[in-house]
Amino acid sequence: MNPRKKAAVAASIFIALLTPIAFTQAQQGSPVIPNLAGFPDPGGVVRTFSQNGDIDLTGPFFQSLGTNGRSCATCHQPGDAMSVSAAHIQKRFDQSQGLEPIFRTNDGSNCDHNIDISTLSGRAAAFSLLRTRGLIRVSIDVPATRDFDIVSVANPYGCNELSTASLYRRPLPGANLRFLTAVMWDGRESSSQSGTTPIGTENYPQSLIDDLLHQALDATLGHAQGAQPGPTPAQQQSIVNLEMSLYTAQAEDYAAGSLGAQGANGGPQSISQEAFFIGRNDPVGLDPTNPVPLHFNTKIFDIFDAWQNASSSDRQAIARGQAIFNSKTFTITGVAGLNGATFSNGVTGPDTIVSTCGICHDSPNAGNHSVSAPLDIGVADVPGGNNALDTAYLPTFLICLKASPSTCVRTTDPGRAMITGKYADVGKFKGPILRGLAARAPYFHNGSAQTLEQVVDFYDARFHIGFTAQEKSDLAAFLKAL
Repeated sequence: MNPRKKAAVAASIFIALLTPIAFTQAQQGSPVIPNLAGFPDPGGVVRTFSQNGDIDLTGPFFQSLGTNGRSCATCHQPGDAMSVSAAHIQKRFDQSQGLEPIFRTNDGSNCDHNIDISTLSGRAAAFSLLRTRGLIRVSIDVPATRDFDIVSVANPYGCNELSTASLYRRPLPGANLRFLTAVMWDGRESSSQSGTTPIGTENYPQSLIDDLLHQALDATLGHAQGAQPGPTPAQQQSIVNLEMSLYTAQAEDYAAGSLGAQGANGGPQSISQEAFFIGRNDPVGLDPTNPVPLHFNTKIFDIFDAWQNASSSDRQAIARGQAIFNSKTFTITGVAGLNGATFSNGVTGPDTIVSTCGICHDSPNAGNHSVSAPLDIGVADVPGGNNALDTAYLPTFLICLKASPSTCVRTTDPGRAMITGKYADVGKFKGPILRGLAARAPYFHNGSAQTLEQVVDFYDARFHIGFTAQEKSDLAAFLKAL
């Protein structure tokens, strides 16, 4: 048998864990997922490496600690790079007729009132965003202290309340967490406004661990509808210990084969060995080894350097895509939080920056921002303009500045502004860690890119990069191999 087919067949043993019945059977038959078990995805095979060995399925991460049957694993699946793909959510809907625990109206449905889930068709309609975009509804109260008002909401699913915003977001991966500089898309689990601790050079990694402990509590009380006081400190610690031990990445590519072959350094074990500290290679000058503002090592990824002259054309394409990510320059304007922003070291970002993908994805071989840097690149924009993404399925918020009521913006998600209470933070989000992408479509916080090709198209249109068709193909191939 072809080695790649053999790997996919072996991985199929574990894909059954995606269904609740098979998951229970797996627990009865074997209480662990073997370390580095493979799961097939649209690009090949994704694997998760645990520094603690085999993954124990009997621990609190996999237990229902609330009242609605959910566990952490409900939305953080080993087969989906410790996130959850829309395709597999749809499969779970079909197999359970929309009755398994992920399909709960507290946050899985498009709205939590004026819906009918008594029939299969009713459930299909109520959970349409979860099924098609992998979106969880996040309800956040408008901050009491704020400099803006939500003037109107046009939500096609209901939930038009002005005092509590219904926001629709993708579950972030529960692995590779050592590289995090903010917890959650809007950083609400790493913010003084929410009583949690911003992650900085002076308090990392304890601040990260504390924030993850708080997030485990919030997730159990909220998503799992847990009863007060929620999981015990020992259960929270067990969840965080597991999360901090996990590293996930694409390991095999259907076209290029093993991503660790011929000197390449792909897969989850290599990223587990990657050095990291807050501010590493940060382009705004917070890295003590690189103090020149807006100058940094643009070679973010080196894992496929050995494939530049590979005999396989598919491996060469991945290496070319890595080179594009590292070296293709383009003009960056209009990015709130970067252009014109004043950073904590007093440096002000110019209105126009010529740089590479690494300006926002500077952390070596991880691809996230190595400091907390929520940015507005336009993903939450309403359709039209520079936004090549389909966001028409999302609500539209009209947000106006209190001091100047004619100063308003329309957005599909207020983003970080719902945490800080600042109009200037509307539409800002943190970037995710760029590993295991092929297993966890769709992309961006709102699931607006169904494929990595659409991700590339968005950036090409937003920043007028001018990618050739070959460059787009190569860059997508590289992203799929991460």
